[in-house]
Amino acid sequence: MKALITGVTGQDGSYLAELLLNKGYDVVGMVRRSSTEPFDRIRHIRDRIDIRQADLLDQLSMISVIEDVKPDELYNLAAQSFVPTSWDQPVLTAEFDALGVTRLLEAVRLINRKIRFYQASSSEMFGRVQEVPQTEKTPFHPRSPYGVAKVYGHFITVNYRESYDIHASSGILFNHESPRRGLEFVTRTVTDGAARVKLGLATDLALGNLDARRDWGYAGDYVEAMWRMMQQDQPDNYVVATGVNHSVADLVRTAFERVDLDWHDYVKTDPRFVRPAEVDTLLGDASHAKARLSWEPHTSFEELVHMMVDADMERLRGAAPRL
Repeated sequence: MKALITGVTGQDGSYLAELLLNKGYDVVGMVRRSSTEPFDRIRHIRDRIDIRQADLLDQLSMISVIEDVKPDELYNLAAQSFVPTSWDQPVLTAEFDALGVTRLLEAVRLINRKIRFYQASSSEMFGRVQEVPQTEKTPFHPRSPYGVAKVYGHFITVNYRESYDIHASSGILFNHESPRRGLEFVTRTVTDGAARVKLGLATDLALGNLDARRDWGYAGDYVEAMWRMMQQDQPDNYVVATGVNHSVADLVRTAFERVDLDWHDYVKTDPRFVRPAEVDTLLGDASHAKARLSWEPHTSFEELVHMMVDADMERLRGAAPRL
């Protein structure tokens, strides 16, 4: 089997590439042309992955790479995925997260409709939630340009499935984190911040809304669900979540407790980090994925936060001042 992964250098792409390699796949990663190679997350498996250059903004490049690679499965994980940036760059976010999906699906339609396609949808599509918990049937009410673009990407995937009989599935993944998560995301901001305070590299940590609640899981668990979707006889949409949510304050407390600190002494709120339109709570019901895919999350919230804090402590120890 051969898989093409867009966004292979990201958090999810790196875990998915590992999983597929362990299952005996030939893995091809699609990356944008860059003057530097951002391969830190896949450095340990770089020699086992075929890297091809293409761009979600360039239809011809995607047609060319799909024609050349001839994948059995195509996982679209590439996106402008940082929600705050979507307010600063809403048009670019739409180009990548909405029209980029369309360009990929159009390439599949033109070249080989037997390619199985995975679209990375997002719990941010639910936004101002219409019910708790959220399922595959919960109406969407996105609260950011990112969420709006993801709704388009989600429904264009459904449209190509129904219009052209393409095996196209969407994974509506709730927040999923790891030590490979970018430092700009709140989970890494918190775990990196806790480690820096503990090691004497910082004196405090500024955050936005501490009351927002999210259903946080481990990215390494969630890529297994992606693969299982591609093995089904029929494509579908699946919520992938733990079914438990926590506040940002819970995240902060758990991270600082890991390094034996009281977070109240170091964390302050800063209005600069509050979203223009907040998503107050997200909580997923993954019953459909559990029933159809036999998928279960294995990593608890506490285990996830501890894993991330420990990794940040290890990474930063060399930079710590001598006391």
